[in-house]
This record gives sequence, C-alpha cells and structure tokens, in this order.
Amino acid sequence: MAGDTSPTLTKSDLRRARFARLVRNALDELPAEFHERIRNLQIVIEDEPAPEQIRQGGTLLGLYEGVPLTARGAQEPYLPDRIERMTASPRRQAAIVRDTVVHEIAHHFGISDARLAELGLGDAD
Repeated sequence: MAGDTSPTLTKSDLRRARFARLVRNALDELPAEFHERIRNLQIVIEDEPAPEQIRQGGTLLGLYEGVPLTARGAQEPYLPDRIERMTASPRRQAAIVRDTVVHEIAHHFGISDARLAELGLGDAD
C-alpha cells in the first residue's frame, strides 16, 4: 500500500516478543510472597551474552547483577538490579525461561548458587 508507514515485523521481532511473553509468564508464576517483595529490578532480554560474560565452554542463560536484598542497608536507593536473560532455541524454551527466571530472582533475594543446588534448583551443568 502506497504511503503505508506501518512497522514491518521480522521473525526476530516475533521470537523476541514470544520470549518476552515467556519471561512475563514466569514472573507471574512466582509465589506471591516473592512477587510482592521484588523491587528496583530490571529484566533485560538480550539475544546473546557479551563475550566477557561467558565462562570457558559455558552457556549463559541468565545473569543477575546487583546487590541482593539481603545485603542492602540504609544506603538505598541503589541502581536497579539487573537480570539479563538470553534467548534460546524454541525447544523447551518455556521451561528454560521459567527455571532461569526463578534462579535469577533467587539471587535477588540473596540465595546463593550453593543453596539453590541444595534445593535442587541449581544449574543443570
């Protein structure tokens, strides 16, 4: 159509929108006591992690950066904590997104990787 200035959605845009919806769904599934206490947290969806974020031979699905709530003092406000969630292939994407969001939210609440492993919620690798 001549003069049509509607944005054109690409496959990449649609994958990113689907992925963002999966992240929102995972957040909605958090127990109320956690969901209500999340504060000053930014969730960013990236296609790929930066090279300096990847450990040797590893795969990065999510990354928590910030000061856990358990380590904060009266010095608030802090810069927003940040959870970066990297996209993955469509296969098992919903389960991977849910598990990664829960894992990174646990870090926001000060739960360590060691404690997550004790609870059976640690990294699969």
